[in-house]
Formats: sequence, structure tokens, C-alpha cells
Amino acid sequence: MYTIGKLALEFGISRSTLLYYDSIGLLKPGKRSNTRYRIYDERERKKLEQIITYRQMGIPLKEIKKILTQSESKSITILKNHLFHLSEKIRTLRKQQHTIMSIIKDNSLSYKTGIMDVETWMDILHSTGLDDDGMHKWHAEFEKSSPQAHHDFLISLGLNDSAIRRIRKTSSKHFNK
Repeated sequence: MYTIGKLALEFGISRSTLLYYDSIGLLKPGKRSNTRYRIYDERERKKLEQIITYRQMGIPLKEIKKILTQSESKSITILKNHLFHLSEKIRTLRKQQHTIMSIIKDNSLSYKTGIMDVETWMDILHSTGLDDDGMHKWHAEFEKSSPQAHHDFLISLGLNDSAIRRIRKTSSKHFNK
């Protein structure tokens, strides 16, 4: 059995968070003591663990409530939608990073921010002995095996939309030979 204080301490959240979860019906205590204290059992503790995990993923409480109460297939749909939303947000943030880097014009920041630009990437590929034909094959295989990941990778290099379209089109032709 867990009191509200014990659960809050175990999960590093405030008592008021648990009170809020109770008020919105997300996590209700299994019972109350004679003195009206909320008492949670192991089932509620595990449910709170799930809630915390979903919150760490950035999933809103409204969606968490649906995940916990709906069928597994509907829950998976919610998680997939959240994943696609995160992917789009990451693409937007990468574009913002590259725009800032192009304005600042300080290449040393790429090492501190983890931003890879197309020139550095090509230098790496050339230094490993990959020639232009090898790079075309590399892109073609990437496009064939995982088109969306290939697209996201090209965005991460800071390429503009027309360059990405050109590379993907060339890659598609290359593996369709």
C-alpha cells in the first residue's frame, strides 16, 4: 500500500500532481483510509509508472488517459501519431538549426551542436574511399530500404527541398535500373 506522499517521493513528482491526476480521473486511489487519506495499491503504482513514462515522451495527459483506457490497437494509433508529430517537429528544428548556422557562419558550432552539414558528410564519405558512383549507390540503397529515413537524413544535412527532391529522384532511378 502506498500513500500519496510515498508515491510522490518514489516518482519524483509533487503531491499536487497526484491530486490533479485524481481530479481528472487519470489515477484514482484504490481506497481511502479511515482518516480519508488516499491509499494506492500496486496496480495504481504501475499505472502511475506508465503515466510518468508517457509524460516523459511528451504525450499530453488527455492522450495518456485514452491510451490507458482504450484497446491496444487504438493506443498504438495514438503512439504512432505522436511519433509522426515528433518526427515533424525534429525536421522543423533541424531546419531552424541550419538556418541559424548559415546566418552565424561559424562552422565550429557544428561540433558543439551535433549538426552535420553536407560538405562534412561528403568529406567523410570520400575519406572512406567512396567515389561519386559509390555515393549514388549509397543513396539509392538508403532510398530503397527506408525512404522516409533517407528524406529525414537529407533534411538533417541542411539541404533545401529542391536538392532533396533531386537526390531522391536520382536515387530512385538508380535502384530501379
